[in-house]
Amino acid sequence: MSWLPRDCHAHTTFSDGTLTVPELAEQVRARGVLPSVADHLSGDVAYALKDVSEVIEYLEELEQYDVGRGGEFCWHDSLWRAIPPEVDARFTHVIGSLHAVFLPGSDEVVHAFRAMPAGLTPAAYMDIHLDNAERFALEMPVDILAHPTLIPMSLRRIPPEELWTDAHEERLIAALGRAGIAFELSTRYPAHERIVRRAVSAGLRLSLGSDGHTPKQVGNIVAPLALARSLGVRDEDLYDPLAHGRRTPASR
Repeated sequence: MSWLPRDCHAHTTFSDGTLTVPELAEQVRARGVLPSVADHLSGDVAYALKDVSEVIEYLEELEQYDVGRGGEFCWHDSLWRAIPPEVDARFTHVIGSLHAVFLPGSDEVVHAFRAMPAGLTPAAYMDIHLDNAERFALEMPVDILAHPTLIPMSLRRIPPEELWTDAHEERLIAALGRAGIAFELSTRYPAHERIVRRAVSAGLRLSLGSDGHTPKQVGNIVAPLALARSLGVRDEDLYDPLAHGRRTPASR
């Protein structure tokens, strides 16, 4: 059988997507891509699965279909800490997202889709972001970091090559490498090429993710796949949880 890419990150009507699980699977396969479902599992996302019982019902539904059984947990939300081992084992892969980061010494967060606190400079935010990323990699039992360069909306006007210093990139790549977490190449929130090159040079596993929510988006991983190939990554080395498995129990 010839190799096919896998979209490890797409959403259905279980959270904020517009397609049911079978509709997503059909749409993705029509693009020549292997499907996965990775809906939001978080108490801090409006349309999401918010407790363990809902996660179990979600997994029971996914198990009826030939799809990757993923889930996207938020670092700043506590649901991921409540998942029992026997439930965690039913996922083919787990995705973690830095949708928000904790302020130092506080339970307050800076959210990627809300206003930044007054007086917080871009440089100060990035230091906080990397502190959180290192904690995330150390503490959160995930297989993939979604959209690794996602930052608050107000900072996206700054060219990423300026906002992300070499030191920032090195800290993120080193933390993911130590933990064995894959670096997602996202269609929706693409990382700048310099940090992807750094990830490849460091030997990180890359994953492909549309982060799709609609029929036009799910399975659309053309740009991430082209970038990976342009950097010399072999197709068969791109992370597919059904082929490569999850992180070892020792690292989880």
